[in-house]
Amino acid sequence: MTEQTLNLDSRLHDYLLSILPGETTVERMLRERTAEYHAPQMRIGLEQARFMRVLARAMGVRQALEVGTFTGYSALAVAEALPDDGRLVALDNDPVSTADARRFWEAAGVSDRIELRLGDATETLDGLIADGLAGSFDLAFIDADKERYAVYYEKALELVRPGGLIAVDNVLWSGHVADPDDQRESTTALRRFNETLARDPRVDVSVVPIGDGVTLATRLA
Repeated sequence: MTEQTLNLDSRLHDYLLSILPGETTVERMLRERTAEYHAPQMRIGLEQARFMRVLARAMGVRQALEVGTFTGYSALAVAEALPDDGRLVALDNDPVSTADARRFWEAAGVSDRIELRLGDATETLDGLIADGLAGSFDLAFIDADKERYAVYYEKALELVRPGGLIAVDNVLWSGHVADPDDQRESTTALRRFNETLARDPRVDVSVVPIGDGVTLATRLA
């Protein structure tokens, strides 16, 4: 037993991947296509994709929400865990990357479970609330512009049901959040967000050091 999270070197990370269910052909093709983008690191890794899929399946998620879709790797993982009549509402503002996402969702046979909404995420979230969908989602995943995480979180908290879960990506930010000399806007925004969430009485919070760090916040009421 240990009180400190294990630091994964490349050898141990390779071992971790070797004991997970392997990458599907569609996932491999999606990963290779994403590598051609200017910021391929925005895609979650295989271990996090498996984590999200197992989490969604264990929760019995039927209605999911994603803020920040990029090329659709994380959406694919969650959609695979949904029942045939389940739905994932995916939000993004990039028609180019999401065109690739649609293509790979179709190839994986999950496109009928994913509703992609292009546009400003805040406006789209407000639209979902205005449409009477507050409290109707089981799971929300936030992986978008870090400076607006606090805004997305508040909207997502309204949209998930009591007992529902909000997962927030990149909360450890490659370790930069622990560096007081890093005063970039994205880093300081994440620090403020992390500190605020830790004190939020509306949720029960844990941080999972997988990938770039994922905060899990369960809505209490």
